[in-house]
Amino acid sequence: MELFHKMISAALNISEKQINNTLNLLKDGATIPFISRYRKEVTGGLDEVQIENIKNQYDKLCETAKRKETILSTISEQDKLTAELQKRIDDTWDTTELEDIYLPYKPKRKTRAEAARQKGLEPLAVTLMLQRENNLEAKVGSFVKGDVKTIEDALKGARDIIAEQVNEDERARNAIRNQFSRQAVISAKVVKGKEEEAAKYRDYFEFSEPLKRCTSHRLLAIRRAESEGMLKVSISPDDEECIERLERQFVRSNNECGRQVAEAVQDAYKRLLKPSIETEFAAITKEKADEEAIRVFVENLRQLLLAPPLGQKRVLAIDPGFRTGCKIVCLDAQGNLLH
Repeated sequence: MELFHKMISAALNISEKQINNTLNLLKDGATIPFISRYRKEVTGGLDEVQIENIKNQYDKLCETAKRKETILSTISEQDKLTAELQKRIDDTWDTTELEDIYLPYKPKRKTRAEAARQKGLEPLAVTLMLQRENNLEAKVGSFVKGDVKTIEDALKGARDIIAEQVNEDERARNAIRNQFSRQAVISAKVVKGKEEEAAKYRDYFEFSEPLKRCTSHRLLAIRRAESEGMLKVSISPDDEECIERLERQFVRSNNECGRQVAEAVQDAYKRLLKPSIETEFAAITKEKADEEAIRVFVENLRQLLLAPPLGQKRVLAIDPGFRTGCKIVCLDAQGNLLH
């Protein structure tokens, strides 16, 4: 728990003592408004927003800690938990990085790569990845048996295994994330036959804009239309550049093995990596847009609540209090604070 307090303190720039006292009050069942109004001497004067941020950070760290336990247990059951791997999992609190570390060990449904492994094609995938074999056809011939009917079947299965390895590679995933963050474009098209029904979303029938420049209100409108089944939405970087970056990482030869690996890399990007990172970015950008929309709403509501309730009148207001004494405020006719 002390580790959590230190991490929250660093993230929010609030002292550990304030965080400890606030969490104790929350654990005792006190509500955020109650703590911010009546327990200022305990929290050091934290407001509702700061207290809620502490609670959210703490809840997120607790969820991540539980996830780590599940991950460590799953990898341990496979007898693949090394001291180095355990240290990496223990040291990271970034959920994206944690899931990337876990991905190669995650129990899989029946994937194409798993089917290929069951046919005994993993050694062939290893040979292709080494990219040193110059007489590939002769090598592949020894794998044509049982369920593997032809040389092409063997190569296809090996490529499926390589594609999964590329998808699970942390460096590859981070390279594609980097491309998405720098140059992804969000596009929207009206669903065929929904033109009349989706009239209020007409501005987005043929829409395309760099994701990082798409304002929160536009993004939320597009996502709302998508959830209503009115628009088809996609987020995509420059596909050729992404594939090129992956090929630079994995393809190290001009021979037939290298060509097979290049084909597997393209399949990995289009079938596995791109859809996965696109889903990730859709969730991240939606969350950011939600936060921005809430911020704008809060500011608008603040202005509304601060509007003079009696019109242009001078006001002397009293907040009675036995324990801390009465508080008095003076406002001028324009609602400005005088005293």
